[in-house]
Amino acid sequence: MRILKFDDADFADQFRRIEQRAEAVPAGVLETVKTIIDEVRQRGDAALCELTARFDRLELTAATLEVSAAEIAAACAAVDERSLQALQLAADRIARYHAKQKQETWLSTDESDILLGQMVRPLDRVGIYVPGGKAAYPSSVLMNAVPAKVAGVGEVIMVVPMPGGEVNPHVLAAAKIAGVDRIFKVGGAQAVAALAYGTETIPRVDKITGPGNIYVATAKQLVFGRVDIDMIAGPSEILIINDGSGNAAHIAADLLSQAEHDELASAVLVTSSEKMARAVQEEVERQLAQLSRKAIARKSIDDFSAVIVAKTLAEAIEFSNRIAPEHLELAVDNPFAILSGIKHAGAIFMGHHTPEAAGDYLAGPNHTLPTGGTARFFSPLSLDDFVKKSSLLSFSEAGLQRLGEDIVHIAELEGLEAHAKSVAIRLKK
Repeated sequence: MRILKFDDADFADQFRRIEQRAEAVPAGVLETVKTIIDEVRQRGDAALCELTARFDRLELTAATLEVSAAEIAAACAAVDERSLQALQLAADRIARYHAKQKQETWLSTDESDILLGQMVRPLDRVGIYVPGGKAAYPSSVLMNAVPAKVAGVGEVIMVVPMPGGEVNPHVLAAAKIAGVDRIFKVGGAQAVAALAYGTETIPRVDKITGPGNIYVATAKQLVFGRVDIDMIAGPSEILIINDGSGNAAHIAADLLSQAEHDELASAVLVTSSEKMARAVQEEVERQLAQLSRKAIARKSIDDFSAVIVAKTLAEAIEFSNRIAPEHLELAVDNPFAILSGIKHAGAIFMGHHTPEAAGDYLAGPNHTLPTGGTARFFSPLSLDDFVKKSSLLSFSEAGLQRLGEDIVHIAELEGLEAHAKSVAIRLKK
């Protein structure tokens, strides 16, 4: 794992490669996704089944697209009690945390003759995308479905690819625990298209959330506007700020917890201690050799990760704010002392005993986070993603008389005569 310093002559070039690691969409992806979306939009279930046979080696018909109650029951029966208890604990903690984000409809009586407010209502139907196959991501199910249910969403539809008919039972068990209403055996861009436009079997949703590969992310971007989406998520990333305190083995383990995600994942340590930098470098090499996913982690560490030695903690904080990382760990003696200096991060893990993995699974806050610097303007998935708001306005006659002439004046400034008249006609005595 390379060690850099901010005043290295080539620092800017080296780090630019890390920052820009996922900006370019591979050639052909956009055209392929557009074709898939058009096929599903025009031919519905027939296209969906053909594409699933082609990409996932799974022969389906309209009658077998949906996961049956018997299939869900069989999956739950295949999961041991210890796993079910852990998933239920995670679901409960996620629900409690997100319940604190609830906003209620409100009305303002600041003015005696005008009533203003905001009405908060849950979305009618939401689609969640969950990676499938041999990979087991029950945490993704919980992080997307539980907040939707807490928000009061009427129906939660889940799509999950099942290559060759294979699905991890923990994913279906998590869906049952989270209260998912319907599950379909489709994935990829074709599943996103089905959720966005609807087919004969899969209902159209109002919003699509959940992570996926480059084809899924591109499809979500293309259907945005037809439906809402949570965000365009890129490769995972972690940035750790360290003041020289703590255990190098713990910091190395946290870096590797992101590196094992994906060859494009980025793991960066910024420390004010050169001694800690060297110790973490050695620990990463030692621990990496022991990982089952060491080939993936190795590429991430070699290509898109670094240890950076800062002159001061303030310099490390300034750099973090520029990067706006998805996951930010404050591995310092007193994280609360520097928290006020942190401006941009998806989630902030504070202190030596708060590994990022705790947030991935059951701490409570959502693990669906903005990546690639988008934490400058995006927030984590939350209850707000599953509700919409309507403005409320109620003028009494006295209220309109009081403000009417100014409304008319502004309308006339814009040259909108009918707007002005719709108010002026009510002002005539």
